[in-house]
Parts: sequence; structure tokens; C-alpha cells
Amino acid sequence: MVNRVIAMVDKAEYKRRQYPPGTKVSSRAFGKDRRLPITSRWKQE
Repeated sequence: MVNRVIAMVDKAEYKRRQYPPGTKVSSRAFGKDRRLPITSRWKQE
């Protein structure tokens, strides 16, 4: 189940990686690492 969810997230991020980079929100915002969401009322807790 966990592997399936990870695969689904990776597939969803495939198209995002093709877009030009946006505003940097953290040190991991650029590159191959997972991008932190900047929409949908996301809050770091």
C-alpha cells in the first residue's frame, strides 16, 4: 500500500517537474527532491 502511494505521488510530480521552477519555499524546493506544496492552504506544523 505504501509503495503504491509513493508511486502515485511520483507520477503526479512528473508533470510538475516539467514546469519552470516557481518561488523557492525551502532548501528542498528545487531539484529532484519532493516539492513542498505552496497552495491548498498548506501549513508546516
